[in-house]
Amino acid sequence: MSAAPAKPPLIWANALMFALTFAAAVVLVPWYGLRYGFTGWDVGIFLFFLIGSGMAITGGYHRLWAHRTYDAHLAVRIFYLIFGTMALQNSAFVWCSGHRTHHLHVDDVDLDPYSARRGFWFSHIGWMLREYPSGVPDFSNIPDLKKDKLLAFQHRYYVPLAVGLNFGLPILAGVVFHDLWGMLILAGVLRLVWSHHVTFFINSLAHMWGTRPYTEDNTARDNPALAVITYGEGYHNFHHIFAHDYRNGVRWWQWDPTKWLIASLAAVGLTRRLKRTPWFQIQRALLAMQFKRAETQLARMPAARHSHIEQLRARVAHEYETFLAAIADWARVKEQWLEEKRRAVLEQWQQSDLQNRLRDIERALSRQRRRMRLLHAQLA
Repeated sequence: MSAAPAKPPLIWANALMFALTFAAAVVLVPWYGLRYGFTGWDVGIFLFFLIGSGMAITGGYHRLWAHRTYDAHLAVRIFYLIFGTMALQNSAFVWCSGHRTHHLHVDDVDLDPYSARRGFWFSHIGWMLREYPSGVPDFSNIPDLKKDKLLAFQHRYYVPLAVGLNFGLPILAGVVFHDLWGMLILAGVLRLVWSHHVTFFINSLAHMWGTRPYTEDNTARDNPALAVITYGEGYHNFHHIFAHDYRNGVRWWQWDPTKWLIASLAAVGLTRRLKRTPWFQIQRALLAMQFKRAETQLARMPAARHSHIEQLRARVAHEYETFLAAIADWARVKEQWLEEKRRAVLEQWQQSDLQNRLRDIERALSRQRRRMRLLHAQLA
């Protein structure tokens, strides 16, 4: 019998950091809270640092630098760098390089740095505890980021910056508000542990728990519950098919405070060039999944209902033909509209007519999605 392959060497710095901070949070937070109590300032600074760190990872590391979904003013980028460094999730170079690799090779057990197919523990934290080949940063995929002097500075001096910020800012707050240990425990330790595992849930739970309304080509899921604690990152199925959209929660009612922050900053000129996936492309992805699932449901229906199945199959086929025709019509009209816009020779009413036709086609797809939901109810 062949021996089991040896595990990669342990990364002791990471293992000790995660173990000690977690143990400190579990033991010191309740002990100090019960014995001495936390002040309102302790709680307030804890929340400020926590939200700042979370937004720096989601809005900065993820949506600004990893996917370049918008441009940000220097002041915003400096804020992201300060609190992103404080989040203790490595430099933006390392984080973004790994994340781009994850999107390129999602679910590949050999190439995806935190493949969910290797289990919850591995995708959540295990991939950072050992020297796995898939976790080695490949900076060839971040040529754009390497040109950024701020990011290069952070990467070069990451360790002293991370240590200084994680101790310095809570200590400074503790001195100012006269509760050094309470601030260190709450705004320092608990904030760090909570911030870590909330981010890690996107790599683990968001690939295991939830729905896949846009694509089944990967394990990413949409999960509204996760979105609440991850600043909107829980709509992960949408993100993996439309990664260059600055939004994750694309519906107005979906919880995505990172999206709201970016849009609010755009309103005052601090962010710009926000990238949005055309609504038609989103509708097309949703409908394609509905047709795929309808065919699967039809294939599972008992043969005894043959005549009923054939009627439903005919309806699905008709809807699919309508769907394909709408896509072709939309593409043709869109191309025509863009061509006329480039030439700038149409009268204003002609351009408006083409835009109205595009909107009519998009509304027709929305109505078709409603019809498909009714069909799914009959197939259930």
